[in-house]
Amino acid sequence: MDDAGEIHRGFGGLRRGGSSNAFSRSSHRADEHDDEEALRWAALERLPTRDRARTAVLDHFPGRDDGVRAVDVGRLAPGERAALLRRVASVADDHGRFLARFKERVDRVGIELPTIEVRYENLCVEAEAYVGSRGLPTILHTYANVLEGMANSLHITPNRKQKISVLHNVSGTIKPHRMTLLLGPPGAGKTTLLLALAGTLPSSLEMSGKITYNGHTMDEFVPRRSAAYVSQNDLHIGELTVRETVNFSAKCQGSGHRFDLLMELSRREKEANIKPDPEIDVYLKAAATGEQKAEVVTNHILKILGLDMCADTIVGNNMLRGISGGQKKRVTTAEMLVTPGRALFMDEISTGLDSSTTFQIVNSIRQTIHILGGTAVISLLQPAPETYELFDDIILLSDGQVVYNGPREHVLGFFESVGFKCPERKGVADFLQEVTSRKDQRQYWIHSDETYRYVAVKNFAEAFQSFHVGQAIRSELSVPFDKSRSHPAALKTSKYGASMKELLKANINREMLLMRRNSFVYIFKATQLTLMAIITMTVFLRTNMHHDSITNGGIYMGALFFGIVMIMFNGLAEVGLTVAKLPVFFKQRDLLFFPAWTYSLPSWIIKTPLSLLNASIWVFITYYVIGFDPNVERLFRQFLLLLVMSETASGLFRFIAGLARNQIVANTIGSFFLLICMLTGGFVLSRENVKKWWIWGYWISPLMYAQNAISVNEFLGDSWNKTIPGFKEPLGRLVLESRGMFTEAKWYWIGVGALLGYVLLFNALYTICLTFLKPFDSNQQTISEETMKIKQANLTGEILEETLGGNNNTATLGKILQMRATVNQLQTTQQ
Repeated sequence: MDDAGEIHRGFGGLRRGGSSNAFSRSSHRADEHDDEEALRWAALERLPTRDRARTAVLDHFPGRDDGVRAVDVGRLAPGERAALLRRVASVADDHGRFLARFKERVDRVGIELPTIEVRYENLCVEAEAYVGSRGLPTILHTYANVLEGMANSLHITPNRKQKISVLHNVSGTIKPHRMTLLLGPPGAGKTTLLLALAGTLPSSLEMSGKITYNGHTMDEFVPRRSAAYVSQNDLHIGELTVRETVNFSAKCQGSGHRFDLLMELSRREKEANIKPDPEIDVYLKAAATGEQKAEVVTNHILKILGLDMCADTIVGNNMLRGISGGQKKRVTTAEMLVTPGRALFMDEISTGLDSSTTFQIVNSIRQTIHILGGTAVISLLQPAPETYELFDDIILLSDGQVVYNGPREHVLGFFESVGFKCPERKGVADFLQEVTSRKDQRQYWIHSDETYRYVAVKNFAEAFQSFHVGQAIRSELSVPFDKSRSHPAALKTSKYGASMKELLKANINREMLLMRRNSFVYIFKATQLTLMAIITMTVFLRTNMHHDSITNGGIYMGALFFGIVMIMFNGLAEVGLTVAKLPVFFKQRDLLFFPAWTYSLPSWIIKTPLSLLNASIWVFITYYVIGFDPNVERLFRQFLLLLVMSETASGLFRFIAGLARNQIVANTIGSFFLLICMLTGGFVLSRENVKKWWIWGYWISPLMYAQNAISVNEFLGDSWNKTIPGFKEPLGRLVLESRGMFTEAKWYWIGVGALLGYVLLFNALYTICLTFLKPFDSNQQTISEETMKIKQANLTGEILEETLGGNNNTATLGKILQMRATVNQLQTTQQ
C-alpha cells in the first residue's frame, strides 16, 4: 500500500541490534574508525545527486572484511546482493519499532507523508438478476437466457431481469491514521462497497452517487493505483513460489515516488547536517534503487505476514500440492501490500487463518496505518475480540444499508439507545452481526415490559442518522474537502507503475520461469511427437515408396499431409496451458499490473524455440527415411514451412483460448476448428471437389497454404522430374494436378508468407481478446422470491411478520427518535 514513503514498499528498516539514534556529524567520536567513516560520508556528499541516492556507507559490508566502505546498492555483485538481502531482511523483526524510527527521521527534516481521506455520498449500487426458478442453471433456462439476451439487445423483448439494490443510499467517510472494520452478515454488500470504494466495481453493476479521494472524483486520477483492493478469492499461478508471486507484483507496481522521497530526504538531511544511521540508509537506498529493490520489498512483506518460512514453496493449485489455504490467503494480501496505493480495501482476509495469525497481520497493518497515515478498510467475518479491539472505526452493513459508521467506542451506545444491548460475555463483533438478523435479534431486546417485534434495517439506519455520530458525519460531508490539502504524491495519475520496458521484462522472466516449471509438459509433447515420427517413418518406409506413378505420388502426399496435421495437433496443448493462467491474468490486468500486450508477446516469442524443436524432430527423423527429395535445400525448405506451421497452430489455439476463456468451451472450439481445417485443407477434398458456396473456407484455411507449399516443394524436385508413358508432363506436376494442387514454384513462398501472416493475425487477435474481453463467468445471478421480499421489506421498513398482542418496538423506536430530535433542538437553541 506504499508509495512515497510507505514502509511496505521498503522505505527503510532498522536492523535489530543496529544504531538506534540518528546523530549529527559533529557528535561522532574522534577515533580512527569514525574518522574513516566521516571521510566516507564527506565523499558521499560530494557525489552527484543520482549517484548519492544509490551509494550508501556501510561498516563491514556482507562478504567483505575491509572496514567502512561506500557501496553502490544498485551495482552489487550477485554474492554481495544476496548477503545484503539476508542482512536487511531482519527489519520486520520489530515492525513497530522500525516504523517509529522511520517516521522520526522523516519528521526531523519536515517531510509530510501523503494521506488519503475517502468520502462516499448517497452511494447506490444495483444489479440485475432473475427472481425465482428462472435463474436456476438448467439446460432449458440456459438456452432461454441466451436467446432472451440477444432479443433484449435488439429491443425485441423486454428485459425480465429484476433490479436488486445491493447498496442503498450509503454515505460516510474513511479517514487516514484510522483502522476501519467492515462488518455485516453474508449478502450485506460488503464486497460491493469495497469494490466501489477501490474503483474496481464490475461494469455489470449500476452505480450512482459520489466517491471522492481527498476531494477528487475518480475521473481525476487512477483509483486502481491509488488504492489497493485485496480480494477474498485467491487467484495465483500454482507453479510459482510464494516469493516469486509477490516479487512479480512488486516489479509490476514499480517504485512509485520512493526515489523522489529518498532524494528529498537526503537533500534536507544534508542541509540540516544530519547523518542518518548507516543501516537504515542502506536499506532505504536498496529498496528504492537498483535491481534488488523488488526483492527487498518482497522479503519485508513476507516477514511481516509470516510467509518467510514458506517463501520458496510453490503456491499450488487443485492438481499441484503447495502451500495451505491460510498461507495462500496471506499471499493474496502480500501481493497487494506492495502496490503504491495509500488506501487499503481488504475483503475477508482472515478466511482460513487462525485468530493468532489474523491478529498479527491486522496489528502490523494497524501500526503502518497509525504511524505513516494510511487509510484502511478491512472486512472480517467473525473477528476475535482482541482483533476487534485493534480497529478505530466500525462500519456495519446490513441488506445494503449502513446501520452504523463511526468510532468503535460509540457503537454499543448507539444500539443501547434503540433498545438492544450486548451481553457481557458476548463478543461485540458477533453481536453487531446478529443484532440486525431476523433470527438472532430478539435475544438482545432489553425492554422486557414491551412486546418484541423485529426492527427492520431501515429503522436502524434512520435511527443512526439522528444519533450524534451520524449527525457529525452529515455535517462533515456537507463541507467539501479542501483539495489544496491533498499531498501531490497521494493520488496516482499514471496508469501503470513501471515503464513498458520493465513490465515486458517482468513478464518475459515469468514466462521463462513457467516454461521451466512446466518442462514436463513440453518434454512429454516432444516425446509424443518423436514417437509419432518413428511410427510414421515405419509406415511410409523408403523401401516401399516409389517415384514411378501418380498413385505412389498420392502416398507421398499423404505422408506430407499427415506431418502437417501432427504439427498442428501438437499446438493443441496451448489451449489448456493458456486457459489455466487466464483467471490470474484478468485479475492482474484489472488491477493495472501491466497492459495485455506485455503478457501476450512473451507467450508468443518465448515459445518459438519449442516450435523449432518440434519441426526439427519431425523433419530430421522422417525426411530421408520416408524418401522425400534428397536435395538438402528442399529439406530445409520443409523444415522452415513446418516451423511456421507450428507457430501458426500455437497462435491459433492461444487465440481460441483467449476468446473462449473456458477450458471446455475452448477444447470444443479447438477440436471443431481442427476438423474444419482438415476438411478444407485441400487433401481430404481437392480444390475441384469443394462446393462453390464453401470455397471461401478453402481460401482462408491455414492448412491449405501449408499443404500447397509443402507439396510444391516436394513434387517439383528432381526425384519427380521424370515422365511416364502416356504423359508429356513431368510426374511431379501430374501428381499435383491429380490432387488439385497448384503447380507453380512460387506457391511455396506464397504459403510461407500466408502462414507468417496468420501467425501475426492470430497473436494480434489473442492480444485484442486479452485487452477487451472480461473473465468468463458461467454463474447466472439469481435470487429467491422470499429473499427478494425480505430485501424489499428492509428497504421500505415494512413488517412482514405480525406478533400477537401489545405494542411493538417499532413504535418505541419512533418515540426514541422523536425525543432525540427534541433534545437536539433544545441543545441547538441553548447554544
